[in-house]
Amino acid sequence: MLRTEVSAGRLTFTIDDPDRRNPLTDDVVAGLISGFNTMPDQIRVVIITGAGDKAFCAGGDLSGGFFDEPLATHRERSRLAELFRLMRRCDQPVVARVNGHALAGGFGLMLACDMAIGVDMASFGAPEVTVGLFPMMISTVIQRSLPPKVALDLVMSGRRIGAAEALRIGALSRVVAPEELDAAVDELVAELMSKSRAVLAMGKHSFYAVQDLAFDAALDHLAVGLTSVAMTEDAREGLAAFVGKRTPEFKGR
Repeated sequence: MLRTEVSAGRLTFTIDDPDRRNPLTDDVVAGLISGFNTMPDQIRVVIITGAGDKAFCAGGDLSGGFFDEPLATHRERSRLAELFRLMRRCDQPVVARVNGHALAGGFGLMLACDMAIGVDMASFGAPEVTVGLFPMMISTVIQRSLPPKVALDLVMSGRRIGAAEALRIGALSRVVAPEELDAAVDELVAELMSKSRAVLAMGKHSFYAVQDLAFDAALDHLAVGLTSVAMTEDAREGLAAFVGKRTPEFKGR
């Protein structure tokens, strides 16, 4: 089950099946895809989280005939790729509120977010190899988020890591105590909402666009990007506010 809530410019998706550690079922993936495709215009930040205090998401639902007809269910499994593309192409920052363990597909979902704040008691990893599988789909975000040898260590050993190590290797943006999670997420959301939504969108798209480009091509792309940002009304307002020693009033254009 997936719950959706819109409040004060933020869209929150909650995977709501805590008794089963919030699995990434076909219905949950479909709900996230629909949510990203029909996002209201007023949304400034997207948050993905899990219900309860044990798990963010424990990965795909391996019950219910996962192995029965792998070819027949290929399309459903491949919808995760569609979700990752939507998250990457979304204008708004996507924040993972990691309230508990993030494993397998749940680890991939967390890494597909632009930022992730996690609780210090959570564990993380891609243990698919321990049941004779391999994290094929989520390897795209694992290898773009972590150093190659660290990534291969995790996916080939299947070992779990704690929050401190996840922070050290770059899987998490910030680590907090469970009682501080909501305040930390609210603080980050407020920081993001204080910025120009136009500049954040342009910056996010440029950041990912150059990720796989050669050095010279990346510099050329970003040079054009800088000029594009400089042409926005918000850039002019930001500079005027800096010179005038006042808080900028961004319009999102």
